[in-house]
Amino acid sequence: MKGSEKFKTRIEGFLKGKSLSDAAFAPMLEKASKNVENCLKYIISEVKKTGECAFDDSEIFDMAVTYYTDDTIGNLPDIRCRVTTNQPKEADLFSAPAPIAENAKQVIPDAPVPATDIPLQKTAKQAQTTLTLFDL
Repeated sequence: MKGSEKFKTRIEGFLKGKSLSDAAFAPMLEKASKNVENCLKYIISEVKKTGECAFDDSEIFDMAVTYYTDDTIGNLPDIRCRVTTNQPKEADLFSAPAPIAENAKQVIPDAPVPATDIPLQKTAKQAQTTLTLFDL
């Protein structure tokens, strides 16, 4: 497994921050049997088990914490894969819309537009002048 360096540094940064804020987690991070490379292998093996290809940061960080807190997890085999990290786009469904330019005009009609009837066009069927196989 060759995870991207960005992925590795994000996990390491999270684990260091967690150990600073959580005194109970700090000794688990210092275990001799646990290291970041095996943590990455564990995360990738768990992701592979689900069959999904995209995860939220919190899900991945929870897997990292599980690796360090669960003593039954041993060494894992190498997994050939590619890991990418993406930053979410600025605007999504739940964020506020982008501001409208000051000089932009929004045209809203004062009165409702009346509906107009559109006449249906009837196509006239032409008279058949030649015989077909079905006419016999």
